[in-house]
Amino acid sequence: MNIPSEFDDIRPYKPEEISAAVDQLAQDPLFCEVMKKAMPGIPLEVLIAKAKQCRNLLEFQKTFDYSWLKSLLAEHSDGIDMQADELDRSTPYTFVSNHRDIVLDAAFLSEMMVDLGFDNTVEMCVGDNLMQLPWIRTLIRLNKGIVVKRGISMREQLLASRELSSYLHFAIKQKKESIWIAQRQGRAKDSSDLTQESIIKMFCMGGEGTLKERLSELNIVPLTISYEFDPCDFLKAREFQLKRDNPDYRKNREDDINSMSTGIFGYKGRIHYQAATTLNHWLSNLPDDLPKGDFCNIVAARLDHVIHSNYRLFANNYIASDKLRQEERFKSLYTAEEKSRFEEYLVKQIHRIDLPHPDFEFLEKKILEMYANPLYNYLKAAEQKENDF
Repeated sequence: MNIPSEFDDIRPYKPEEISAAVDQLAQDPLFCEVMKKAMPGIPLEVLIAKAKQCRNLLEFQKTFDYSWLKSLLAEHSDGIDMQADELDRSTPYTFVSNHRDIVLDAAFLSEMMVDLGFDNTVEMCVGDNLMQLPWIRTLIRLNKGIVVKRGISMREQLLASRELSSYLHFAIKQKKESIWIAQRQGRAKDSSDLTQESIIKMFCMGGEGTLKERLSELNIVPLTISYEFDPCDFLKAREFQLKRDNPDYRKNREDDINSMSTGIFGYKGRIHYQAATTLNHWLSNLPDDLPKGDFCNIVAARLDHVIHSNYRLFANNYIASDKLRQEERFKSLYTAEEKSRFEEYLVKQIHRIDLPHPDFEFLEKKILEMYANPLYNYLKAAEQKENDF
């Protein structure tokens, strides 16, 4: 397929670029060291030769990612499932989801799409702040990564948003590739997942026709990701205290790498993905004369409502709320054993926090909020009426 050269710095690799990209990886000492640990017992030259034989990125994912993700889930979770009964397996969609893991949100989605019989996996939008090492950038683009430019000037950001939007529309319409993108830049540290209007505005920059027609072109599917346990909860709590104590605190590259590693290899409990129907029918009923700002605000609110409505709630969510508010409102929804297990987990995670002067009461409160907020958002969504949107 002829892909416009204007997308060359952000798109995933083309099939004919796979061999050169793999050679690039093979020459990177750090990548080679990582692969020895990730796939022990398999000579690197065997992996390189196998990768260079892949005819496209889907084949690359099925060859390397699929079995690795299966073993990762077996070792670091209590299982994963996805409900996507309303979706046609051959139609390309733009999945807009809450953000639970820096690396795995889109990877797990692709793995389950293979299991559920979809024709393809997703191209995933990834911020270039996570690609500071050359081999990571190369590997992400081999795994259908779309580069999202960060840390640039306002003028450059506008141009980058137009470029990204145009590519997303091209990927859906011409390449027939599905897309995954988070509802916001970065994860919601307190797990209160809210869509940034800027994401909707970016979607509307590409495509043709009215705002409604441009969004409908993308086949947007709200996707809800629910984790029983968040492996990075203690790291997020640590960041909350650091920012409280020093408003100028900023994470560094090592912090990002540590979060990526902890998210991948930490214990997750049960994981559930819930795909809703596309927004297209709902969009068709919106007034045609809405100002752009109001339109984007309403669409963002709709995404929030659907994502929040589809949380799978676990005992931890109810226990956290009762502990946070010092009540027993949800006592009937968890057992004494589940409560004891979560309390032991909470103590363990708090004591993993590396700070010179940890504020244990504050840290516990922040972790509890992370588990309670999905419940609060779910309850709020249940009270809202359909015609509120």
